[in-house]
Amino acid sequence: MARALRLAERGRGRVNPNPVVGALVVRAGRVVGEGWHKALGEPHAEAMALDRAGARARGATLYVTLEPCAHQGRTPPCVDAVIRAGIRRCVVAVRDPHRIVDGRGLRRLRAAGIRVEVGLMEGEVRRQLAGYLLTHTHGRPRVTLKLAVSLDGRIAPAGGFARRGDGRWLTGPPARRAAHRLRALADAVVIGAGTARADDPRLTARGVSARRQPLRVVCDTRLTLPPRLRLLRPGTVVACARPAPARRARALEARGVRVWRLPASTAGVSPRALLRRLAREGCHDVLLEGGAALATSWLEAGVVDRILLFVAPTVVGAGGLAWPGRLPRAWRGEMTGVVPVGKDVGVMVEVGG
Repeated sequence: MARALRLAERGRGRVNPNPVVGALVVRAGRVVGEGWHKALGEPHAEAMALDRAGARARGATLYVTLEPCAHQGRTPPCVDAVIRAGIRRCVVAVRDPHRIVDGRGLRRLRAAGIRVEVGLMEGEVRRQLAGYLLTHTHGRPRVTLKLAVSLDGRIAPAGGFARRGDGRWLTGPPARRAAHRLRALADAVVIGAGTARADDPRLTARGVSARRQPLRVVCDTRLTLPPRLRLLRPGTVVACARPAPARRARALEARGVRVWRLPASTAGVSPRALLRRLAREGCHDVLLEGGAALATSWLEAGVVDRILLFVAPTVVGAGGLAWPGRLPRAWRGEMTGVVPVGKDVGVMVEVGG
């Protein structure tokens, strides 16, 4: 199963809205076929593994990270291929919560006389598929809030870095490369209008291996961003409130920008509404790179699943911009990783409630 999990990662960024899946066919203690879901519309992991195993699959065991599908989609049902191949035992890490699967594949296999076991390395596979599973249990992608902060919890000095002569960045090059790797793994990157106006970032994964670029999303409640921003180009989405001026929306759309009119909360575009729309677009993992205001509103909405801080060995002082703002209640998570990243430190925190 550990090998199947590693194989599944080869499909990352290529199979959405499908999940990444890996599979192995094992006979007499030897791997006789392996596969992974390579791209949307191509054979699923089980079909590839069975095809490579050929006749050796008869009487063998199939290890697969996610429940085999039992419906006709872009490809035929995987359970049919498993049954035809003569698999004797099927070991599944995680049941698929998708409404058109959700146990149907397991029942079909058992009805065909195949011994089915569920739960091997379930925790590891659930972490790998966290965004997909959340999408099909809660209707929204997983959200990772990424921030670069100083030792005293500031995300920028007073007046910005340029005025202080500090350059543009709080953290060093290794932390910035790590941030680009996060973008390469994300399905969408979200920022607020303040960050777009101040930095006009490209929101692309650069200097790292990227199978595709994430969807670029800017939250601009009233469509007030200046049209000259380089970010406002084809491939970018601007999420606004429904009453935003139609004239500005048309101007953006004329430039190839997609405009999503969504319900608003007291702090701006509703985070939950935006996440539901991103889920419909096939996004499973969202990277939130906004500033203090956006971070605060998404934390308030209870939709942040992980926080990744790149902590720089710098003290900015009381005049710096602190995060988050005022929250209605204390927020507590579980620290799951602390690693050096060049001269900085990366701290990962999972939501604990």
